[in-house]
Amino acid sequence: MLNRLELLKIFSVAAACPTFREAAKRLGVAPQTVTRAVRELEQEVRETLFHRNTRRVQITTFGKSFAVDVEAALASVDGLFEPAVARTDQAIGTVRITAPSGLGRRYVQPVLIDLMQQYPGLILDLRLSDTFSAVVDQQIDIGVRAGAIGDNRFVARMIGPLPMWVVGSPKLIDKVGEPKNIKELEQMPVTCLIDQASGRPWPWIFRGEQQFQPPAPAFITDDTEAEIEAACAGIGFSQCTEYLIRPYVEMGRLVRLLTRQEPDPWKLHVYRPQRGPVPKRVRVVFDELVTRLHEATFRA
Repeated sequence: MLNRLELLKIFSVAAACPTFREAAKRLGVAPQTVTRAVRELEQEVRETLFHRNTRRVQITTFGKSFAVDVEAALASVDGLFEPAVARTDQAIGTVRITAPSGLGRRYVQPVLIDLMQQYPGLILDLRLSDTFSAVVDQQIDIGVRAGAIGDNRFVARMIGPLPMWVVGSPKLIDKVGEPKNIKELEQMPVTCLIDQASGRPWPWIFRGEQQFQPPAPAFITDDTEAEIEAACAGIGFSQCTEYLIRPYVEMGRLVRLLTRQEPDPWKLHVYRPQRGPVPKRVRVVFDELVTRLHEATFRA
Protein backbone atom coordinates (compact mmCIF):
# COMPACT_ATOMS: atom_id res chain seq x y z
CA MET A 1 0.00 0.00 0.00
CA LEU A 2 1.33 3.42 -0.98
CA ASN A 3 1.73 6.20 1.57
CA ARG A 4 -0.34 9.35 1.28
CA LEU A 5 2.42 11.46 -0.26
CA GLU A 6 2.99 8.86 -2.99
CA LEU A 7 -0.75 8.75 -3.66
CA LEU A 8 -0.86 12.52 -4.05
CA LYS A 9 2.11 12.57 -6.42
CA ILE A 10 0.56 9.91 -8.65
CA PHE A 11 -2.81 11.69 -8.60
CA SER A 12 -1.20 15.02 -9.53
CA VAL A 13 0.35 13.50 -12.65
CA ALA A 14 -2.84 11.61 -13.53
CA ALA A 15 -4.88 14.80 -13.26
CA ALA A 16 -2.64 16.45 -15.88
CA CYS A 17 -2.75 13.52 -18.34
CA PRO A 18 -5.51 12.43 -20.75
CA THR A 19 -5.25 8.78 -19.67
CA PHE A 20 -3.90 6.71 -16.79
CA ARG A 21 -1.62 4.98 -19.30
CA GLU A 22 -0.01 8.32 -20.18
CA ALA A 23 0.36 9.12 -16.47
CA ALA A 24 2.02 5.75 -15.90
CA LYS A 25 4.43 6.45 -18.77
CA ARG A 26 5.44 9.79 -17.26
CA LEU A 27 5.89 8.25 -13.82
CA GLY A 28 7.73 5.18 -15.08
CA VAL A 29 5.30 2.76 -13.45
CA ALA A 30 2.70 0.24 -14.60
CA PRO A 31 -0.79 1.56 -15.49
CA GLN A 32 -2.21 -0.69 -12.77
CA THR A 33 -0.18 1.28 -10.21
CA VAL A 34 -1.88 4.51 -11.23
CA THR A 35 -5.32 2.88 -11.17
CA ARG A 36 -4.70 1.39 -7.74
CA ALA A 37 -3.32 4.67 -6.35
CA VAL A 38 -6.34 6.63 -7.58
CA ARG A 39 -8.68 4.06 -6.05
CA GLU A 40 -6.85 4.22 -2.71
CA LEU A 41 -6.89 8.01 -2.70
CA GLU A 42 -10.62 8.06 -3.45
CA GLN A 43 -11.13 5.85 -0.42
CA GLU A 44 -8.99 8.19 1.68
CA VAL A 45 -10.85 11.39 0.70
CA ARG A 46 -14.21 9.62 0.29
CA GLU A 47 -14.86 11.34 -3.04
CA THR A 48 -14.81 10.23 -6.69
CA LEU A 49 -11.79 11.80 -8.41
CA PHE A 50 -12.27 10.37 -11.93
CA HIS A 51 -15.19 9.06 -13.95
CA ARG A 52 -13.92 5.87 -15.60
CA ASN A 53 -15.22 3.56 -18.31
CA THR A 54 -13.65 1.14 -20.79
CA ARG A 55 -12.72 3.92 -23.23
CA ARG A 56 -11.54 6.88 -21.18
CA VAL A 57 -11.15 8.56 -17.82
CA GLN A 58 -12.41 12.04 -17.01
CA ILE A 59 -11.54 14.01 -13.89
CA THR A 60 -14.53 15.04 -11.77
CA THR A 61 -15.38 18.55 -10.63
CA PHE A 62 -14.16 17.67 -7.15
CA GLY A 63 -11.03 16.11 -8.66
CA LYS A 64 -10.18 19.34 -10.51
CA SER A 65 -10.48 21.38 -7.33
CA PHE A 66 -8.56 18.80 -5.34
CA ALA A 67 -5.77 18.74 -7.94
CA VAL A 68 -5.14 22.47 -7.44
CA ASP A 69 -4.78 21.94 -3.69
CA VAL A 70 -2.59 18.87 -4.20
CA GLU A 71 -0.23 20.70 -6.56
CA ALA A 72 0.18 23.54 -4.05
CA ALA A 73 0.78 21.06 -1.24
CA LEU A 74 3.39 19.11 -3.24
CA ALA A 75 5.16 22.35 -4.16
CA SER A 76 5.35 23.21 -0.46
CA VAL A 77 6.78 19.80 0.37
CA ASP A 78 9.39 20.07 -2.39
CA GLY A 79 10.28 23.52 -1.14
CA LEU A 80 11.25 22.10 2.24
CA PHE A 81 14.15 20.27 0.61
CA GLU A 82 15.47 23.32 -1.30
CA PRO A 83 18.14 25.65 0.09
CA ALA A 84 16.72 28.82 1.65
CA VAL A 85 18.01 30.98 -1.22
CA ALA A 86 16.36 28.71 -3.79
CA ARG A 87 13.02 28.86 -1.97
CA THR A 88 12.95 32.65 -2.15
CA ASP A 89 14.68 33.41 -5.45
CA GLN A 90 13.72 30.60 -7.82
CA ALA A 91 10.59 29.53 -9.66
CA ILE A 92 10.22 25.75 -9.33
CA GLY A 93 7.48 23.47 -10.64
CA THR A 94 5.16 23.10 -13.62
CA VAL A 95 3.37 25.99 -15.35
CA ARG A 96 0.79 25.17 -18.03
CA ILE A 97 0.32 27.72 -20.83
CA THR A 98 -2.07 27.85 -23.77
CA ALA A 99 -1.64 30.04 -26.87
CA PRO A 100 -2.70 30.18 -30.53
CA SER A 101 -0.52 27.94 -32.67
CA GLY A 102 1.22 30.56 -34.83
CA LEU A 103 1.73 33.08 -32.05
CA GLY A 104 2.77 30.33 -29.68
CA ARG A 105 5.51 29.00 -31.94
CA ARG A 106 6.87 32.37 -33.05
CA TYR A 107 6.56 34.53 -29.93
CA VAL A 108 5.59 32.57 -26.81
CA GLN A 109 7.94 29.58 -27.08
CA PRO A 110 11.15 31.70 -27.29
CA VAL A 111 10.14 33.42 -24.05
CA LEU A 112 9.56 30.08 -22.35
CA ILE A 113 12.87 28.66 -23.53
CA ASP A 114 14.71 31.66 -22.06
CA LEU A 115 12.86 31.22 -18.77
CA MET A 116 13.75 27.53 -18.52
CA GLN A 117 17.41 28.44 -18.96
CA GLN A 118 17.11 31.08 -16.25
CA TYR A 119 15.18 28.84 -13.83
CA PRO A 120 16.42 25.22 -14.06
CA GLY A 121 13.63 23.99 -11.79
CA LEU A 122 10.88 25.42 -13.99
CA ILE A 123 8.87 22.97 -16.11
CA LEU A 124 6.74 24.54 -18.84
CA ASP A 125 3.80 22.76 -20.49
CA LEU A 126 2.80 24.64 -23.66
CA ARG A 127 -0.51 23.74 -25.37
CA LEU A 128 -0.98 25.28 -28.84
CA SER A 129 -4.55 25.60 -30.07
CA ASP A 130 -6.53 28.09 -32.14
CA THR A 131 -9.65 27.44 -30.07
CA PHE A 132 -10.31 29.34 -26.85
CA SER A 133 -9.36 27.03 -23.98
CA ALA A 134 -11.43 26.69 -20.82
CA VAL A 135 -8.33 27.33 -18.75
CA VAL A 136 -10.10 26.95 -15.41
CA ASP A 137 -11.55 23.56 -16.32
CA GLN A 138 -8.35 22.32 -17.98
CA GLN A 139 -6.11 23.52 -15.12
CA ILE A 140 -4.19 25.89 -17.39
CA ASP A 141 -2.19 28.48 -15.44
CA ILE A 142 -1.71 31.14 -18.14
CA GLY A 143 -3.43 31.90 -21.45
CA VAL A 144 -2.37 34.08 -24.40
CA ARG A 145 -5.25 35.06 -26.68
CA ALA A 146 -6.47 37.62 -29.19
CA GLY A 147 -9.83 39.27 -28.54
CA ALA A 148 -11.79 40.22 -25.46
CA ILE A 149 -11.45 38.29 -22.19
CA GLY A 150 -15.02 38.73 -20.99
CA ASP A 151 -14.78 36.66 -17.82
CA ASN A 152 -14.27 38.03 -14.33
CA ARG A 153 -12.61 34.76 -13.27
CA PHE A 154 -9.43 35.96 -15.01
CA VAL A 155 -6.71 38.50 -14.36
CA ALA A 156 -5.92 39.86 -17.84
CA ARG A 157 -3.26 42.22 -19.21
CA MET A 158 -3.78 43.85 -22.59
CA ILE A 159 -0.49 43.61 -24.48
CA GLY A 160 -1.18 45.49 -27.70
CA PRO A 161 -3.18 45.69 -30.94
CA LEU A 162 -3.35 42.90 -33.51
CA PRO A 163 -4.30 44.29 -36.94
CA MET A 164 -5.85 42.04 -39.59
CA TRP A 165 -4.36 42.29 -43.10
CA VAL A 166 -5.57 41.03 -46.48
CA VAL A 167 -2.63 39.81 -48.54
CA GLY A 168 -1.86 38.17 -51.83
CA SER A 169 1.28 37.00 -53.62
CA PRO A 170 2.76 39.03 -56.49
CA LYS A 171 2.28 35.92 -58.66
CA LEU A 172 -1.45 35.82 -57.95
CA ILE A 173 -1.86 39.58 -58.46
CA ASP A 174 -0.15 39.30 -61.86
CA LYS A 175 -2.54 36.49 -62.76
CA VAL A 176 -5.94 37.78 -61.60
CA GLY A 177 -5.33 41.44 -60.70
CA GLU A 178 -5.57 43.29 -57.39
CA PRO A 179 -9.00 43.46 -55.71
CA LYS A 180 -10.09 47.07 -55.11
CA ASN A 181 -13.06 46.28 -52.87
CA ILE A 182 -14.87 43.38 -51.19
CA LYS A 183 -17.17 42.84 -54.20
CA GLU A 184 -14.19 42.27 -56.48
CA LEU A 185 -12.64 39.97 -53.88
CA GLU A 186 -15.74 37.74 -54.03
CA GLN A 187 -14.87 36.85 -57.63
CA MET A 188 -11.27 35.88 -56.87
CA PRO A 189 -9.58 32.80 -55.33
CA VAL A 190 -9.21 33.05 -51.55
CA THR A 191 -8.15 30.87 -48.62
CA CYS A 192 -10.15 30.06 -45.50
CA LEU A 193 -9.23 29.19 -41.93
CA ILE A 194 -11.46 26.69 -40.12
CA ASP A 195 -12.80 27.49 -36.66
CA GLN A 196 -11.75 24.31 -34.83
CA ALA A 197 -14.53 24.76 -32.26
CA SER A 198 -17.38 24.84 -34.79
CA GLY A 199 -15.81 23.20 -37.83
CA ARG A 200 -16.92 26.12 -40.01
CA PRO A 201 -14.72 28.65 -41.85
CA TRP A 202 -14.01 31.92 -40.05
CA PRO A 203 -15.62 34.88 -41.87
CA TRP A 204 -13.36 37.68 -43.08
CA ILE A 205 -13.88 40.92 -41.12
CA PHE A 206 -13.72 44.41 -42.59
CA ARG A 207 -14.18 48.01 -41.44
CA GLY A 208 -17.65 48.91 -40.25
CA GLU A 209 -18.26 45.34 -39.01
CA GLN A 210 -18.67 44.07 -42.56
CA GLN A 211 -18.21 40.33 -42.93
CA PHE A 212 -17.27 38.31 -45.99
CA GLN A 213 -17.87 34.56 -46.10
CA PRO A 214 -16.02 33.16 -49.14
CA PRO A 215 -18.56 31.11 -51.15
CA ALA A 216 -16.02 28.77 -52.77
CA PRO A 217 -12.53 29.06 -51.22
CA ALA A 218 -9.59 27.72 -53.20
CA PHE A 219 -7.86 26.42 -50.07
CA ILE A 220 -9.22 25.48 -46.62
CA THR A 221 -7.20 24.59 -43.52
CA ASP A 222 -7.32 24.68 -39.73
CA ASP A 223 -3.66 25.77 -39.44
CA THR A 224 -2.60 29.40 -39.82
CA GLU A 225 0.92 28.56 -41.01
CA ALA A 226 -0.49 26.32 -43.75
CA GLU A 227 -2.81 29.12 -44.86
CA ILE A 228 0.09 31.57 -45.09
CA GLU A 229 2.14 29.14 -47.17
CA ALA A 230 -0.83 28.70 -49.53
CA ALA A 231 -1.07 32.49 -49.90
CA CYS A 232 2.67 32.74 -50.61
CA ALA A 233 2.29 30.02 -53.27
CA GLY A 234 -0.35 32.11 -55.06
CA ILE A 235 -3.26 29.77 -54.38
CA GLY A 236 -5.51 32.54 -53.06
CA PHE A 237 -5.80 35.86 -51.24
CA SER A 238 -5.80 35.55 -47.43
CA GLN A 239 -6.78 37.55 -44.35
CA CYS A 240 -4.46 36.93 -41.41
CA THR A 241 -3.23 38.62 -38.26
CA GLU A 242 -0.43 41.10 -38.92
CA TYR A 243 2.09 39.55 -36.54
CA LEU A 244 2.14 36.34 -38.60
CA ILE A 245 2.34 37.78 -42.11
CA ARG A 246 4.42 40.95 -41.67
CA PRO A 247 7.71 39.06 -42.27
CA TYR A 248 6.37 37.74 -45.59
CA VAL A 249 5.26 41.23 -46.64
CA GLU A 250 8.68 42.65 -45.72
CA MET A 251 10.36 39.90 -47.80
CA GLY A 252 8.12 40.69 -50.78
CA ARG A 253 6.46 37.27 -50.81
CA LEU A 254 3.08 38.86 -49.98
CA VAL A 255 1.50 42.23 -50.75
CA ARG A 256 -0.80 44.06 -48.33
CA LEU A 257 -4.17 44.86 -49.95
CA LEU A 258 -7.47 46.63 -49.19
CA THR A 259 -5.87 48.74 -46.48
CA ARG A 260 -8.81 51.18 -46.33
CA GLN A 261 -11.19 48.32 -45.55
CA GLU A 262 -9.11 46.86 -42.70
CA PRO A 263 -11.11 46.31 -39.48
CA ASP A 264 -10.26 47.79 -36.10
CA PRO A 265 -7.38 45.79 -34.61
CA TRP A 266 -8.03 42.98 -32.18
CA LYS A 267 -6.25 43.07 -28.83
CA LEU A 268 -3.71 40.61 -27.50
CA HIS A 269 -4.11 39.53 -23.86
CA VAL A 270 -2.12 37.48 -21.38
CA TYR A 271 -4.41 36.19 -18.65
CA ARG A 272 -4.58 33.78 -15.73
CA PRO A 273 -7.35 32.45 -13.50
CA GLN A 274 -8.03 34.22 -10.22
CA ARG A 275 -7.55 31.43 -7.68
CA GLY A 276 -5.92 32.18 -4.36
CA PRO A 277 -2.25 33.08 -3.90
CA VAL A 278 -0.26 33.00 -7.16
CA PRO A 279 2.75 30.65 -6.98
CA LYS A 280 6.14 32.17 -7.75
CA ARG A 281 6.54 30.00 -10.84
CA VAL A 282 3.24 31.27 -12.34
CA ARG A 283 3.99 34.87 -11.45
CA VAL A 284 7.43 34.70 -13.10
CA VAL A 285 6.07 33.30 -16.37
CA PHE A 286 3.06 35.63 -16.44
CA ASP A 287 5.17 38.76 -15.88
CA GLU A 288 7.79 37.73 -18.44
CA LEU A 289 5.17 37.03 -21.13
CA VAL A 290 3.51 40.39 -20.47
CA THR A 291 6.85 42.22 -20.77
CA ARG A 292 8.31 40.34 -23.73
CA LEU A 293 5.16 40.21 -25.83
CA HIS A 294 4.66 43.94 -25.24
CA GLU A 295 8.17 44.51 -26.55
CA ALA A 296 7.53 42.37 -29.63
CA THR A 297 6.77 44.07 -32.91
CA PHE A 298 2.98 44.41 -33.11
CA ARG A 299 2.99 47.43 -35.40
CA ALA A 300 -0.10 48.65 -37.28
